[in-house]
Amino acid sequence: MGMKSYRPLTPVQRYKTTNTFEQLTTDKPYKPLLVSKKRSSGRNSNGRITVRHHGGGARRFIRILDYLRDKKNISGTVETIEYDPNRSAFIALIKYIDGERRYILATATMKAGQKIIAGDNPEILEGNCMPLKNIPLGTQVHNIEVLEGKGGQIARSAGAYAEIIAKENKMVQLKFPSSEVRNVRENCMATIGVVSNGDHEKMVIGSAGRKRHMGFRPTVRGVVMNPVDHPMGGGEGKSKGGGGWHHPVSPWGQKAKGLKTRKKRKLSSKYIVRRRTK
Repeated sequence: MGMKSYRPLTPVQRYKTTNTFEQLTTDKPYKPLLVSKKRSSGRNSNGRITVRHHGGGARRFIRILDYLRDKKNISGTVETIEYDPNRSAFIALIKYIDGERRYILATATMKAGQKIIAGDNPEILEGNCMPLKNIPLGTQVHNIEVLEGKGGQIARSAGAYAEIIAKENKMVQLKFPSSEVRNVRENCMATIGVVSNGDHEKMVIGSAGRKRHMGFRPTVRGVVMNPVDHPMGGGEGKSKGGGGWHHPVSPWGQKAKGLKTRKKRKLSSKYIVRRRTK
């Protein structure tokens, strides 16, 4: 998958890049699997803004994806590879031999006409889904379950994957690109391959208008606000924290640099063999 750059006829085009979308086969989604998406613009049920800088943007429809892959031992064919505005990865429309169609996450080399299947012990081919205990060591997988039967929750964004490095005590060790190693139960399902659109992280937005189309509104720095609006506001001229040094914080006083926000008693901590931070 490649990235397209532009001739620098304007300041925006000097740096802006877009995806070439070579892998896609159609620009029209399958309508029975679309759901209207209501935009909250960062507001809660009382109408108060709880998430800042959200609002506007192009209208979107949610594509219903099959993370569970519970259609066991029924062969399917990839009909189309499509763009999904709600995620960084591409999606694939699968038509099963019984006539049902479902969306799944497309893999990096998936093509229209490819056969896929989910089951207990299918072939080790890209797009096939099976329990982790039946996948060989060294295989790259994505859409990994945390709890059996709940559906894939790990490694679903563009270019994401985990590598199987060990199996012991009914647990499978997965190594992520961040160097984190995590235990997952051996009966959890996972899909073979790397998620599509791995070049997504190289994309340069380039213009403010393009960001607005994505549903983001402008952000104002705290240091240029008044003290009533932000802890870091105020002071005569340009100052740090209202005339005196102030550690960078959010509008509610939470430290913005270096504070660990992960819960100390989080249930999944016992499954982490090695953290990504040394």
